[in-house]
Amino acid sequence: MTTRAQYDIPLVLPGLPDVADACVERLVALLKPRAGVTEVHVLPAVDAAPAKLCIHYDHDALSLATIRSEVHAAGAEIAQQFGHLLWQVDGVVHARRARTIEGRVGRLPGVLEAVVNPAGAVRVEFERAKITESQIEKALAEMGVAPSEQAAAPTQEVRELPAEAPPHECAKPAEAEREHEHEGPLGANSELIFVLACGVFLATGFAIEKLWQSVPAWLALGCYVGAYGFGGFFTVREAIDNLRLKRFEIDTLMLVAAAGAAALGAWAEGALLLLLFSLGHALEHFAMGRAKRAIEALADLAPRTALVRRLDGSTVEVGVEDLAVGEIVIVKPDQRIAADGFVIKGASAVNQAPVTGESIPVDKRAVDDPAQARANPDRLDAASRVFAGTINGSGAIEVEVTRLASDSTLAKVVRMVSEAETQKSPTQRFTDRFERMFVPAVLGLAVLLLFAWVVIDEPFRDSFYRAMAVLVAASPCALAIATPSAVLSGVARAARGGVLIKGGAPLELLGSLDAIAFDKTGTLTSGEPRIRQIIPASGVTKEELMAIAVAVESLSGHPLAQAIARDGKAHVGTFADLPATDLKSLTGRGVSARVEGELILIGKAEMFGADGVEPLSQPMTDAIEQLRQTGHTTMVVRRGDQDLGAIGLMDTPREAARATIERLHAIGIRRMIMISGDNQRVAEAVAKQVGLEEAWGDLMPEDKVQAIRKLRAELRVAMIGDGVNDAPAMASATVGIAMGAAGSDVALETADVALMADDLALLPFAVGLSRNTRSIIRQNVFVSLGVVALLVPATILGLGIGPAVAMHEGSTLVVVFNALRLLSYRE
Repeated sequence: MTTRAQYDIPLVLPGLPDVADACVERLVALLKPRAGVTEVHVLPAVDAAPAKLCIHYDHDALSLATIRSEVHAAGAEIAQQFGHLLWQVDGVVHARRARTIEGRVGRLPGVLEAVVNPAGAVRVEFERAKITESQIEKALAEMGVAPSEQAAAPTQEVRELPAEAPPHECAKPAEAEREHEHEGPLGANSELIFVLACGVFLATGFAIEKLWQSVPAWLALGCYVGAYGFGGFFTVREAIDNLRLKRFEIDTLMLVAAAGAAALGAWAEGALLLLLFSLGHALEHFAMGRAKRAIEALADLAPRTALVRRLDGSTVEVGVEDLAVGEIVIVKPDQRIAADGFVIKGASAVNQAPVTGESIPVDKRAVDDPAQARANPDRLDAASRVFAGTINGSGAIEVEVTRLASDSTLAKVVRMVSEAETQKSPTQRFTDRFERMFVPAVLGLAVLLLFAWVVIDEPFRDSFYRAMAVLVAASPCALAIATPSAVLSGVARAARGGVLIKGGAPLELLGSLDAIAFDKTGTLTSGEPRIRQIIPASGVTKEELMAIAVAVESLSGHPLAQAIARDGKAHVGTFADLPATDLKSLTGRGVSARVEGELILIGKAEMFGADGVEPLSQPMTDAIEQLRQTGHTTMVVRRGDQDLGAIGLMDTPREAARATIERLHAIGIRRMIMISGDNQRVAEAVAKQVGLEEAWGDLMPEDKVQAIRKLRAELRVAMIGDGVNDAPAMASATVGIAMGAAGSDVALETADVALMADDLALLPFAVGLSRNTRSIIRQNVFVSLGVVALLVPATILGLGIGPAVAMHEGSTLVVVFNALRLLSYRE
């Protein structure tokens, strides 16, 4: 007999950011071949529960205890075998340097994957038995790369799997960090200083050679040699690293071309080549530094210290990394809030723009019941919840800490943005594949051109010069930086606007959407339904009906349950609080529980009369029909086999919903659909109010998945919901978008895109930014390939190395600065 067992993935593999991690695949692969196991797969997070590992096994061959032991043993084996690093480092100054470092780290024994982006984000997956964190860090240090201050801060904490290995060691004393802070012998501006020195030597040498004939010729040669030394200093380092990796890239090409020019006696031209190339490097470094600083600015939002009130009433200032859950932090007017938590004293307006992107300060007040808030911090009212990095207004408040500094919403956003920087977009993967084919073809063309003197009547000197010029012209330098610079800028701008986009792929896909499917409750509506009508059955009082409903629904976290628990208290009359136990969720239908030993069912009318549940009585069916005709969402209450009554609730559409739909239409979203588990007539009524023409109601969670798959067969579709019970549908969409992700771990981890604020108006901004990013990526690729297509025939026909380098480096700068325009994007 086949039986199923399910285990929470975060418990089996603690520390993973999401179920897409390779270690989950390894866990599945490790368990599948076990005798008695028939199937192993992953179930996405749903109903506030984490993602689960589902195992189908033969109950006659394996016991549940054996399966449990096998799962945890496999998880421990993987956790001890594999490690993950995510560091922000100093020393990555441009895309070619990033590729070189990526190649060298990727070749270290035991490193399974290494990704380095131009902004200094390094992601490494490695086998612990073959290499350690310290060895990886040492290898990076040998390349002049070291974790930056942001990497050492709690908000940049690396995600690690539990093992015998030592804890994260990237935090370094300030003195050690400063040793690696600079890129050259003269400090942070070494590259620019060397460029200026190269220019001075080149100009002096040219003046001596052309203007001051009386000066010895060897002096001019010495100046050119000096220009070579300063102009080629950083290029030589990069070329040596590439040659060790058996890679022949632009840096090597430039050195070969400069050496060839010197061999032909064209010292001035070779020095000019190195001057322009090194100047391009320096400017590219400056431009990419702007994008990098936009990311680092997120980490700087949180204060470094907090004023804590002790139990004896005294106050002390401590570092935010030392804050413990449950401590009371005093926040003075106009100060940044130091930790995630809830207000226990005072009232103020808080500027939440650093986390959620909301432009208007949000009023905050103290919780009514601190004990209840402490017991259920994830169900806190938004009016009492605050986030680290947000700015207090004119009132002093006291906040009880609910998360450690490393687990705050801001910390998670910074960590996910840093990891998103290392995720390559489809265009970037295409350009990488293109380069691997293109570079060998260019080298082959250059070799052929070396022998042009055999075919045409010209000296070898001219053939050699032409070949060098073609090598320079055809180098895909601008193409390499075209996509990463745009993705980096787009992700940074989105984060600053309160939208978390997890990498280049979601960023590009979001801009390519044809359709969007909206969940109803909490997305198009406010998510705060209110009780509008109560219809008790014959012989049942309204007070008795509501007392039982409140007792059961108080145990549930569903928005409709919370509404009944909240509003129903006003209708229980003299009934004492009834104890409810054994709550069970009947996904998509309702709940069951026991009150005073009797079975209570509360749910949609469709739950009754299916799966062995007795159908509703005719009077109750008539009451349900009456409520639905007026657009109410209905919940039926049954005790044992007796129908107690029906409760009608209504959820009001968001004020921004209609305007958001109109803006999405204006920017090119062709089709928009509301999908809901509610009755079709209720769904149609809400859709009409917000300006949607299509509404699909009566959908179970599995039906929503099928609906999204049907849409995706024809269109590129996004699914937007609350990131919890809509997770399966979001996972089936082209892009999954979570609403109101601030403070919600599940929403942050399950979605491709997270709108940090509970504000639908952020959606057009996110889609518009993504479309603009796609446009800029296409422009950059066109410029990059267009310049190569123009320069290659031009150099074959006689264009010199100097003009070729000028146009080549110019195109690289055009590409980078074009991408940086995204940092100032406005909808």
